Amino acid sequence: MESRTYYYARVSSTSQKLDSQYDAFKALGASDRDIITDKASGKDLNRPGYLALKNTILREGDTLVITRLDRLARTKELIKDELQFFRDHKIRVKVLDLPTTMTDFPEGQEWISDMVNNILIEVLSTIAQRERENLRTRQRAGIDSARQRNVKFGRPSMKKPEHWLKIYNDWRHKNIPAEKAIELTGLKRSSFYKLADDQLIEDAIKDVENGVDVSIGHIQREYWVSFPKAKEVYDLLVSKGIIEKR
Repeated sequence: MESRTYYYARVSSTSQKLDSQYDAFKALGASDRDIITDKASGKDLNRPGYLALKNTILREGDTLVITRLDRLARTKELIKDELQFFRDHKIRVKVLDLPTTMTDFPEGQEWISDMVNNILIEVLSTIAQRERENLRTRQRAGIDSARQRNVKFGRPSMKKPEHWLKIYNDWRHKNIPAEKAIELTGLKRSSFYKLADDQLIEDAIKDVENGVDVSIGHIQREYWVSFPKAKEVYDLLVSKGIIEKR
């Protein structure tokens, strides 16, 4: 079967445009039908266009073209894993802002392309590991420092009702409405929301302790909260020295 070239463009939200990536692909001779797109975060691989590329469209011997490595994913570890997947399946990846990957070598010298990919994967793996270690070290230091300073996060903790976490998570993820959650907990409305705010902060701190890169976007996505609420929690963690402001 004849090998083909496909192009993948991604932006992180529906408000962003794909025009610049489209233009770059068109300059290479791409047709519309060969350009696969997503308007979704790169925090994971759960993107319809990308999953179709990996699982259905791309075949051994094909080529995938992207403008930058971060179009594949957001973290270096995920990028490295994806490059490894394509290498294992004999799918070549070309990256426009990495000229070495764009070079077409003469027949018999394809090993040079393989060598470039191997080096790229190894470098990304090393950088990703170093970034994880550095992040965990900084966050651990922030938490330890806050504890040594006996940092308090506002109100004294309220007693949580029975089955609180299940009810809270069902409400937070919109499986049940607020009125139902309040009824199930037996709390007053004001008490429910105060306890919910405390739980949000507690969960964010646990993520920090587990080495998660806690950002405003992470809080929004993981806890289904608005940008203002996510920023409020993020700013609180920064002000208490739990995380570093970026």
